[in-house]
Amino acid sequence: MFTITVQSTFSAAHALSIAGQKETLHGHDFVTTVEIQGDRLDQDGLVCDFHTAKAALEAILDEFNNGNLNEIGPFNQPAGGVNPTAENIAKYIYSEMHSRLDAALEPHAKVTAVSVTESPGCATTYRP
Repeated sequence: MFTITVQSTFSAAHALSIAGQKETLHGHDFVTTVEIQGDRLDQDGLVCDFHTAKAALEAILDEFNNGNLNEIGPFNQPAGGVNPTAENIAKYIYSEMHSRLDAALEPHAKVTAVSVTESPGCATTYRP
């Protein structure tokens, strides 16, 4: 099995709802790591071109960078979005990476995990 990872960082604010209580709006530099695995390499000897994977990740993160996650896309709280936890962010990024890359990677590889580090020592990983 071969594994590659790409990583990028975005800065954003969020205010989580925990046990019915809304936190104060605060920001993080979210470090995001995407893992792609393949049981064999493509005709070029790659699991996936690093540049292709990183460009897909950065396109997704550009939507969030320097924003308030509670007001953006899937996390838009006034519109009934999901709580912008690191776990939900990782799951969303996984879904987006999967839809953008997996068809091009088939049948030899696929996106297998996304990790989001909210602050040093505090990370989550989503694996379907």
